[in-house]
Amino acid sequence: MTQDHTPSGELSLNDLPAASLKTLLGIFIAGLVGAGAALAVLPHFVPALAQSTQGDAPKAFWLLSRVTGFVAFGLLWLSTAFGLLMTGKLARNWPGHLIAFEIHQFTSLIALSFALFHALILLGDRYIGYTLEQLLLPFGSQNYRPVEVGMGQIGFYVTMIVTFTFYARRLISQRVWRAIHYLSFAAFAMALWHGLSSGTDSGEAWAQGLYWLAGGSVLFLSIYRILGTLAKIEPANLSGRRPT
Repeated sequence: MTQDHTPSGELSLNDLPAASLKTLLGIFIAGLVGAGAALAVLPHFVPALAQSTQGDAPKAFWLLSRVTGFVAFGLLWLSTAFGLLMTGKLARNWPGHLIAFEIHQFTSLIALSFALFHALILLGDRYIGYTLEQLLLPFGSQNYRPVEVGMGQIGFYVTMIVTFTFYARRLISQRVWRAIHYLSFAAFAMALWHGLSSGTDSGEAWAQGLYWLAGGSVLFLSIYRILGTLAKIEPANLSGRRPT
């Protein structure tokens, strides 16, 4: 593949290879199938888990939702962080532009798989009694913090839109592609708020540490990228004259 570079030596976004849509759909479906298979098979080998899926108040579904929620958030954090890294000087030294892009691309898709499982597994939980419509419709949660849960739902759909722009970037202008991709910051912020405000484990020290680490690192990388972009703007370029 021929790789064009920007004047600063960075790879052009149009030259970064996106995986085929078939491949990504396969990964997305495999994630859901794998999680469903684990739910179906593990209770037969772990008696305590089998008991927790039965009775009048099964707890396994709620526990699985909590665990996969943290996994989805962690993957979204990685996707956001490597998205900020991939066009800067940091990625040139480690892990490399192409590797950063691959991590950014695939972690966002796997995060969607875990986030969808995080929501749909609650259909088996009888404590709140979610319906499919309440889980898929933003702010449809009537029995448990509708605003906080709704922010997480919107964050999921925004992440889905941003993720699939990987395959539309050659069909739309780079300015439009970037504008849509900037929504990933909003998606991350909504996921962070969703976890902090509606998560059962949000008050735990380890959960607080995860949220602070994720939010702080994304903020640091965002400021670093903004300052790096501003440093490249020379007074001669602002006046429309080419530097001598």
